[in-house]
Amino acid sequence: MRRFRPDATTLTAAGSGGLLALAFPRPDLSLLAWVALVPLLLVMARRPFRSGFVAGTVFFAAILYWVNIVMTTFGHLHPVLSVLAWLLLSAYLALFFAVATWAACRLKELRGYAYPLTLPVLWVALEFLREFLLTGFPWATLGYSQHDNPILLQSADLFGVYGLSYLLVLINTVIADWLLARRLPRRHRPVVAMLFAMALVGMAWGYGYWRLDGDLDSRPDRLKVTVVQGNIPQDVKWLPEFQQETVRIYRDLSLAAARSEKPGLLIWPEAATPFYYQDANPLSAKVKGIPGEAGAALLFGSPAYRQEPGGVRYLNSVFLLDPQGREQGRSDKIHLVPFGEYVPLKRFLPFIDKIVVGIGDFSAGVINPLPLNGHRIGALVCYEAIFPELARESVRQGSDLLVNVTNDAWFGNSSAPWQHLAMVRFRAVENRVWIARAANTGISAFIAPSGRIDAATGLFVPATTTVEVGLGARPALYARTGDLVPMLFLAVSVVWLVQTRRRLG
Repeated sequence: MRRFRPDATTLTAAGSGGLLALAFPRPDLSLLAWVALVPLLLVMARRPFRSGFVAGTVFFAAILYWVNIVMTTFGHLHPVLSVLAWLLLSAYLALFFAVATWAACRLKELRGYAYPLTLPVLWVALEFLREFLLTGFPWATLGYSQHDNPILLQSADLFGVYGLSYLLVLINTVIADWLLARRLPRRHRPVVAMLFAMALVGMAWGYGYWRLDGDLDSRPDRLKVTVVQGNIPQDVKWLPEFQQETVRIYRDLSLAAARSEKPGLLIWPEAATPFYYQDANPLSAKVKGIPGEAGAALLFGSPAYRQEPGGVRYLNSVFLLDPQGREQGRSDKIHLVPFGEYVPLKRFLPFIDKIVVGIGDFSAGVINPLPLNGHRIGALVCYEAIFPELARESVRQGSDLLVNVTNDAWFGNSSAPWQHLAMVRFRAVENRVWIARAANTGISAFIAPSGRIDAATGLFVPATTTVEVGLGARPALYARTGDLVPMLFLAVSVVWLVQTRRRLG
């Protein structure tokens, strides 16, 4: 039996994936994203598919290491099975890297198309495909590595996170092409591509400076908002005997903040009430009385259900109460977490149970901005905030403030809460709207339309924080056109690959 020995190409590709992972939270070495793909690009022609797959597997395995915390701690999966599932997920996501490198190499070989022309387009097209294929999982899209660069972040209101992904891949390919051509005559060097890339970077920096020079974050209408972080341990959250204590914790934190800050709106996290608020019971009555005690409206997460002819549909919902405790509306989560909130193809997978305990499979809702004092609030529940189209559509339907309620306790003390927050920042810039984020165990924060993080809390501490936010979204190109550019890139990629069809086989 032959022993597997990774060759130099495989090791180089793996190193490239590892470098790219370091550009994301944490350690958040964002500058690495501009060069991390270069080693991969220098060697990928030798093994186009394998090199991309290896780089992608290493990258996603490093980024998503926290999946093991979720599966073993809360899913009670055996560590061996957890590692297997983690590697399978990483391998699946790595296919998007592999297809991009394979297609770029094929187009160069058969059509003579240079990497700077094809790879950025292919990469963005596949990132966009990853957003919705098999329910979608757009975690760690390349552009998110620049979340803490306030200047470049501003261009997200033009083309979303995909614009930055394109720019990053373009710079990597130009550098790699230059290195590959350094022994060629000067006339064969990719001068045009380098000048084009430098011009785009210059325009992105110039646009960012110009936008930051204006008053992006102020609005005529303002509202003082308090986010409440209860820090309820996940292992007791759904225990019936702890429900009373949960309500007490949120009530005490809310009333203390109301006395000192006098907010107009209190926000509790996802499933802050681990019982059916819509049912008439003593716990629901206590929650209903809190807005009157605090003198503020209350938005909070709670499981809900709806009776239908075919049975009961369970929902992961957000309720809004006015300062008198009257219900103003309910918004239900739309994009559910596979195996977390429901089991896909459950008929064929009866041996698999979902991670969220205490409630049957959730069903998807629809976008429903909630009314408050002549304005509307759009709710993004948990990882819905990583899907750009949900935030965009909520703003298109009139949301003047986006609220992200989440429970990141699943992630433990890992880098995942920081990764999650980094992605939410893009939704604020893309739609030029304020976002208030309430997380059970953190990180709770306010994000201004410029992407600036305001008043963030720590992890695993009970806390409240208050900011006077602006109400209303300002016009942005991305809010109007959405993902038109990545859709165009996807169409171009298909056309390019069709051009090679006669050489397949």
